[in-house]
Amino acid sequence: MQFVDTKELPDNLLEIPDAPKTGLWIEGDPWPEHLKRLCVVGTRKPSDYGSAVLERLFTGLVNKPISIISGLALGIDAVSHRLAIKNGLHTTAFPGSGLDRTVLYPATNKNLADEIIESGGGLVSEYDKLQKSAQWTFPRRNRLMAGLSDAVLVIEATQKSGTLITARLALDYNRDVLTVPGSIFSPNSAGPHSLLNDGAKLVQSSDDILETLGIQTGSAKEVDLTSLSKDEQLIYKLIKSEPKSKDELIKLSKLDTTRALSVITMLELKGFTHEKLSKVYLK
Repeated sequence: MQFVDTKELPDNLLEIPDAPKTGLWIEGDPWPEHLKRLCVVGTRKPSDYGSAVLERLFTGLVNKPISIISGLALGIDAVSHRLAIKNGLHTTAFPGSGLDRTVLYPATNKNLADEIIESGGGLVSEYDKLQKSAQWTFPRRNRLMAGLSDAVLVIEATQKSGTLITARLALDYNRDVLTVPGSIFSPNSAGPHSLLNDGAKLVQSSDDILETLGIQTGSAKEVDLTSLSKDEQLIYKLIKSEPKSKDELIKLSKLDTTRALSVITMLELKGFTHEKLSKVYLK
């Protein structure tokens, strides 16, 4: 366990309006730079449907450069951390207390906290290591989860759930908010449906998450590169490592703008790529 000074925190955290003033307590490796960060939050009493949805979504995230952020709470938080570990994904927890195991909240998830560290993940808290959880500690830690993340995924939440605090903060911080719809007969669907009305992205599969984070979906198509021109091979290889915007491809390829755009168009016409959410993906 160590205290990290503010100047050493990720840019995502430093850009939020109420950024940590002095620093954060951390344990393990909470924010590997090469990973996209997906915050997953939801009800503390998930239905079988909610748990099944998470199981399905996480299966589609295997071997993808993603870190799962959550709050170590009961319910969706704990399920998310455990599924991340099960599927070989990095995960970081923000408990609503200090990190010392004598005060870690909830006490029933102390073993889970240890498993997160053992799996290569991390724990983060703004509070003194011996600070017990209180009603005020949870909303403040929610801003950190939303701030660190690139996107927030909501799985089941009532209309007055604290989960929606994290989602609203994410919107304020210009982060993408995603959610999964549920039964109109379930109170746990009220939160997600409200978010959808406010413009949250509908999630029906893991591909929706990957595309939002700018991560290649599925497996890259193996092609005979000899069938492509030299410039087409160059652009293809740049996209294969990670989907990129046209501006990024122009800059990285060092081709003049007209030539680069022509090559990008030819790759799409030949059926090797497609454009979505302002980025070029391999088919």
